[in-house]
Amino acid sequence: MAAVAAIESDPVDASAGAEPDPVAPTVESGELSAWRSYLRGHATVTRALEAELIAEHGLSLAAYDVLAQLAEAPGRRLRMTELAGAVLLSRSGVTRLIDRLERLGLVGRCRVREDGRGVAATLTERGLDALRRASRLYVNGVARHFAERLGPAELRQLRRISQTLAEAGPRPDAEPEVLE
Repeated sequence: MAAVAAIESDPVDASAGAEPDPVAPTVESGELSAWRSYLRGHATVTRALEAELIAEHGLSLAAYDVLAQLAEAPGRRLRMTELAGAVLLSRSGVTRLIDRLERLGLVGRCRVREDGRGVAATLTERGLDALRRASRLYVNGVARHFAERLGPAELRQLRRISQTLAEAGPRPDAEPEVLE
């Protein structure tokens, strides 16, 4: 709650005359503005892509990503924990998504032979066909909503920035701890 209060009261705004909250984290206004711009830009692009995928192919962006990750995996199969990390969903989130995709016949599940306890998701032929049909729209959407709006130098810079953030962050398959 202190972080929210810090943002709402803008603890780094010296012109307000208030002392910064010593417990709340502080972010320079330019940094916070960059963060918010990043979130708005990401949301704008992903919403546009998802709306098109749903309208044309009945696939959410997360479902498309799962199908794509499975198609690229050896044997078109990934352990559920590996898949969760690859698509940036929690393990429970990927399990619910796989449940829906399995009901549609796009993926299946199998036991992992190496340990007998693990479960892997597999891409079915129907799932591969759905991915192939949706891929052209996805690639064109990425070009239209993202790549064409930036110049080559901006794309290179964004790639470097994104790689830096990805390499410095927590493991994508790490489950966050929820405080109650």
